[in-house]
Amino acid sequence: MKTIFKFLGMLIAAAILFGAGYLVSKKQKSNVPPPPTVNYFSGAGTKNASGLQQTEERNVVEVKQGQSIQEAVNNAKSGDLIRVYPGTYKETIYIDKDNIYLQGVVLEGEWPILEGEKKRNDAILYSGNNMVIENFKIMNYKGNGIMGQAGNNFIIRNNYIIDTGVYGIFPEFGTNGLISHNILSGIEDAAIYVGMCDNIDVLYNEVFKSVAGIEIENSRHALVEGNYVHDNTGGILAFITPGLPIKTCFDVIIRNNFIINNNLENFGEPGSIVASLPRGTGIIIMAADEVTIENNIITGNENAGIVMTDLNFIAHITKDPESEPNPDRIVILDNIMSNNGSNPIDELKAARIAYMVTAKGIDIVAVGGGTGSCIRDKSKYVTIGLDNYSQCQSPGTANVLSYMLEKPAPPRDTKTEDRGRLIYYGICSGCHSYNLRMIGPPTMTIQALYKDNPQGIADYIAKPVHKRTDFPEMPPQDYLSEEKRLEVAKYMLSIDK
Repeated sequence: MKTIFKFLGMLIAAAILFGAGYLVSKKQKSNVPPPPTVNYFSGAGTKNASGLQQTEERNVVEVKQGQSIQEAVNNAKSGDLIRVYPGTYKETIYIDKDNIYLQGVVLEGEWPILEGEKKRNDAILYSGNNMVIENFKIMNYKGNGIMGQAGNNFIIRNNYIIDTGVYGIFPEFGTNGLISHNILSGIEDAAIYVGMCDNIDVLYNEVFKSVAGIEIENSRHALVEGNYVHDNTGGILAFITPGLPIKTCFDVIIRNNFIINNNLENFGEPGSIVASLPRGTGIIIMAADEVTIENNIITGNENAGIVMTDLNFIAHITKDPESEPNPDRIVILDNIMSNNGSNPIDELKAARIAYMVTAKGIDIVAVGGGTGSCIRDKSKYVTIGLDNYSQCQSPGTANVLSYMLEKPAPPRDTKTEDRGRLIYYGICSGCHSYNLRMIGPPTMTIQALYKDNPQGIADYIAKPVHKRTDFPEMPPQDYLSEEKRLEVAKYMLSIDK
């Protein structure tokens, strides 16, 4: 049986690579491929065979070894295609313009490489709308590989992201996005972290040797499909984190994934939520609602295959009265599960005894509260705590092809929206909950330190000083203008939940 699953794992890995279109063979022709003529988010033109919008050719800006990608971004106009040729680029790229297509060009197996040298915090930050980022190798950053900061309509695909610190791919507070055909490893929080987003597809990625493989946090309408998630601490997570501006997580489909051998020792930042994640769990649903788990292969996860839990799963978590703490209306359909739960944590060992489970291993566990959930055929699995789960009558999710919108989401407009709120949602809340320790201290702690002193916060944002050894060093956000820093500082001091 192990041989079969190992072979299947190899097949899915190969499918990911071929699906990504990686041309790494030395036999590849050396001529430069023509630039694309597709604007994926244009409202004009007619749809081509792939369902995308066909438009006129873009203005092309080329960046080659020895030149600056950021300089090209600074000079770019809306609609430009920035093509980055093979070479090593030691910089952070910040894109605050709309309709920018940032494309790496792969020639004869050589890639454009963004190298952080463990000095730089972030590789690519974008706050613009209608973004495409593809074909980069990103490595050795301290904070994030690719982070979206409240930008709508994005495609992030065909990237290698290796050892980029806290997060690999991290869209925050964005609507209508695709994350596909990326390979990520060595991330100390979540390799792919979808935070406070709506209408997101996470498709055909490979994530491994990270603390959390794929995390859907306080997000709605997310499809997680066709991913190869292996050798992480935890595989796929759908979470509610209390104290964030968005209080819910619901309508998540987790289907057709390979979730294998997620038994890595947890190396998350001590004190953070993810540092409490027990090794060896394939799928964890914490307080999220309306999650469908269908047609996955879940094997070799030593704690359990699937765990549904309320917010008591994290011992030190602070409750949020606006976040309902239980996982409700969970739907578990046909999944292939084997060799899970061979070495569970002590709490699950005690649960085995309490439920008088004699079968080897644990496939599915439900602890805490929750109502309205179902499982198609409980007899196929070794289960604990599913007494109130009914038999599912659901036909499945085949009718859901994508959660991306048929038309682009309206771009966020800082002229009509509160800019301080957008910056807080899109940047600050990725590390700061109101009343809960995350990567950074709670916002209410910052309020106590800087009461009536927004300028002090604004200055700290630009040039932070590492004051507390129990938190990681905050990266400078000096790419934000002085005006924006002051606006978000005032908003941070005004919130109360």
